[in-house]
Amino acid sequence: MAEETRLERRLDKAVDRAVTPRGAAIVIAVATIAITFASALVMTVVDRENYPSLGSALWWAIQTTTTVGYGDHVPTTDAGRLLAALVMLFGIGFLAVITAAITSTFVARTAQRVSGLGSEAPTAEQVRALDRRLERIEAALAGSSRGERKPSDADAPTAEQIRQLDRRLERIETAVTGPS
Repeated sequence: MAEETRLERRLDKAVDRAVTPRGAAIVIAVATIAITFASALVMTVVDRENYPSLGSALWWAIQTTTTVGYGDHVPTTDAGRLLAALVMLFGIGFLAVITAAITSTFVARTAQRVSGLGSEAPTAEQVRALDRRLERIEAALAGSSRGERKPSDADAPTAEQIRQLDRRLERIETAVTGPS
């Protein structure tokens, strides 16, 4: 297995910084700005005739990086065209890779969270166990052996049992904490 390159290590660090959507936006914005400014500076060197000022080169770089390309400023030298091709590839490819890497990080973290919460559907036995626990809680709150409610039908569909449990939990929460 090959050792990571310096670029890969830097990309990993950038992705690690993007742990929130805000962090991701910052990483993408910084990468975009860096590519734009670097390409503008290089363009003033390689195609000085068409881009005599940093302002004109920056205008070209923004158009090229964002793939707008108005065509009002185009490089005419071979070096300028080569730089333009690289900027286009980086503008599309590099930023897409960064965006995809950050997105895959969010997807992986969400998947881990979901699997950590027990993403499997509740079994009928789990629902019955919750039902028994709620009966004991309701009985304790009501001060009677079974409270006001009748036992749930063990053969009811799981989705209906969950809705019944949810309604009962809401009643218990209201009894304990008072109306919201």
